[in-house]
Amino acid sequence: MNDVYYSAGEYTQDLLAAMESNVKSDRTDLDLLFGCLLEWGLPLSLPYTSETIEGCTVHTYNDGDLIACFNNNVPESVIKEIARRKPLRAVFRDSSFASSPDKINVTEIFKMLAPDTRVKVI
Repeated sequence: MNDVYYSAGEYTQDLLAAMESNVKSDRTDLDLLFGCLLEWGLPLSLPYTSETIEGCTVHTYNDGDLIACFNNNVPESVIKEIARRKPLRAVFRDSSFASSPDKINVTEIFKMLAPDTRVKVI
């Protein structure tokens, strides 16, 4: 992740544009996936698969312990498909959503289809 902690005197207008994404530009989906696994304390030795759903890459770790999609502007239909699988955890990037209402909608989709899933946005 990018450094996002600065003292008040270090903030400039140019810095705000650079803080749109907290993910370093050279990170791949697998970097993000394994970073999430480490953060949640999950072992790295369990199986995972990747598949494409409507043009989005979806990673499934240990048959649903975690499902992640890090694409930009993920369609609602893909989010619903992930929720229907009822993973224990679901992870998306902030850029996976075109707007704040879209991000709020994800929470509501999971409440309806998979209320026990922990949803995280990085």
